[in-house]
Amino acid sequence: MRSQSKIRNFSIIAHIDHGKSTIADRLLEFTHTIEPRLMKEQILDDMELERERGITIKARAVSLSYKGFTLNLIDTPGHVDFTHEVSRSLAACEGAILVVDASQGVQAQTVANFSLAMEQHLKIIPVINKIDLPIANAEKVMKQMKNIFSIAPEEFIMASAREGRGVPEILDAVISRIPPPEGSVEKPLRALIFDSVFDNYRGVLIFIRMVEGEIAPDTKISFLGTGEVFITTEVGVFKPELSAVSKLSAGMVGYLAANIRDVSDVRVGDTITTEKSPCSFALRGCKPAKPFVFSSFYPIEGTAFEDLEVAMKKLRLNDASFIYERENSPSLGFGFRCGFLGMLHLEIVQERLEREYNLNLITTAPSTVYRIKRKDEEIIEIDNPARFPLGAEIAEIQEFYVKVSIVLPDEYLGSVIKLCKDKRGIYKEMKYLDEATVSLTFEIPIGEIMTDFFDRLKSISSGYASVDYEHLDWRSSDMVKLDILLNGELVPSLSSIVHRSKSYERGRQLAAKMKDVIPSQLFAVNIQAAIGGKIIARETKKALRKDVTAKLYGGDITRKRKLREKQKKGKKRMKQFGKIMLPQEAFMAILR
Repeated sequence: MRSQSKIRNFSIIAHIDHGKSTIADRLLEFTHTIEPRLMKEQILDDMELERERGITIKARAVSLSYKGFTLNLIDTPGHVDFTHEVSRSLAACEGAILVVDASQGVQAQTVANFSLAMEQHLKIIPVINKIDLPIANAEKVMKQMKNIFSIAPEEFIMASAREGRGVPEILDAVISRIPPPEGSVEKPLRALIFDSVFDNYRGVLIFIRMVEGEIAPDTKISFLGTGEVFITTEVGVFKPELSAVSKLSAGMVGYLAANIRDVSDVRVGDTITTEKSPCSFALRGCKPAKPFVFSSFYPIEGTAFEDLEVAMKKLRLNDASFIYERENSPSLGFGFRCGFLGMLHLEIVQERLEREYNLNLITTAPSTVYRIKRKDEEIIEIDNPARFPLGAEIAEIQEFYVKVSIVLPDEYLGSVIKLCKDKRGIYKEMKYLDEATVSLTFEIPIGEIMTDFFDRLKSISSGYASVDYEHLDWRSSDMVKLDILLNGELVPSLSSIVHRSKSYERGRQLAAKMKDVIPSQLFAVNIQAAIGGKIIARETKKALRKDVTAKLYGGDITRKRKLREKQKKGKKRMKQFGKIMLPQEAFMAILR
């Protein structure tokens, strides 16, 4: 029996690009978990998309052996959109390594991840990374972290993941500072599901943290959340490839297979027990994800709808933080309305569907969720402008606010405050982390930060500002539905919900952008932006001109007039019956 005193479960948390994946690489190298010939950069980031972008998207688990101890590492993403992924990983751990870049210092996501770890009552090991850089200032960063997190100076570990410095100290600190997992092998089985993937041959593979009891192949298990019962066919650990073992005991991190083919039977955060001797109560798990950015996916080819549905089910299993439901659009056919945690999350899911499942998709304009109180006292929540009720039926519209925390050099303070004010932000707090670094706090509607906020923030701060946000509450707001009409016909997929103060400017921008991206037709296309029955902006896409008189050679001018009149009548008839094919760029125009 494996002693729990020889097990440590921990995560690595950090702001994006602070060297978290590189530290994970060095830990794998130093403990000889990966053979040198198989070693590569970002070894745990096995998705092509992760390696291209240089970011971690999915949490990955791996078991390390060091000085007779089993160290279960769960790597985590660093971007704000994947906070739910981080919280799921932390729920399976007793400690966390908090990595901070010695040249950049504490960033917004550093503070957010520290708060997540403290909510789970984890032991924090602070690591100052990249001390080998010429611009590194470890003393300044240590002072920052001491002031913000109240960490004692003797707890810090100086490291350079690129050079491998500090790696033995990190491993020793994991053993000495992080407590071993609690729970008894003798008690009924209780295991937490913190992730899952779909395997074409073995069905759903469930990633679990064993809390109490034991589990082996041929065990009849039950999911407390869904009530489903299965028989395990395989259990194992991560090396980092899947490696089968005879059993998993309390305190261990591993996986199980049970010939589960229906992906809806597995829920992340659920508790696994045995049918014969069930546990008395479920584990707390992690907070459920609440999407606030919504968009629709439609296959370009209608015959690919079933393929898209299968891909959605498999991806939902691997990414529990996005939701979807069927939808039918008059102009785009059958598709799915999806909810995401943020714009990067939307972009990543779309790219994964297209790359991993060979799908060609049209993505509609993103929107957020609004709460509407009708005059009959009914309260509804809508995430699709097509469901926006008539103005006469609405008593009040509410939009959701988030608390936005921005860490930046003070030289960019004025420009960033102006940006937040432009986004209808409410100033709350400003404090200096040191003599040149400021932390700003604003309350901003989530719809305002959903599109270009992050890009503009990076642009005006020369890339030095970092941002994190957390959900607040619903507040009353003057929102209107902005429609786009092409030749008088409403295009529901291009509708959006905007604040009245910005509706005229946005209407003009959209109409002008539509004129640029819609392909020229053989007839003129009238582009209008409207609020209710009122047209607030208009553009005209001129028709393609064909010289019908080119074949004439001389003769009376009336011959040319007759041909042009005939062409004019044909274009008028074509405008009446012709259909306008909208490219993907038309939908992306609203996003931008």
